[in-house]
Amino acid sequence: MSDRKAVIKGTDMSEEMQQKYNVERQMTALTKREFEQKRSPNRHCIVGRKSGSSVSHEIWYFTFFLMHGVNILFKAG
Repeated sequence: MSDRKAVIKGTDMSEEMQQKYNVERQMTALTKREFEQKRSPNRHCIVGRKSGSSVSHEIWYFTFFLMHGVNILFKAG
């Protein structure tokens, strides 16, 4: 298991949620699963090294971060 951490580029998520999962493999799978269990099943996690996206989202439902050179965009709603 890697001890590297994500570099948060922008978020409106709580500090607690940001710090809970900081390992790459855990971050992608568990972020989606946790949100779906606690809130609703309409969650998306997009991962890619050379990715682009254009998404709309409601306030408090978005985060974007970089981990190991991989862009990860998470949105809901």
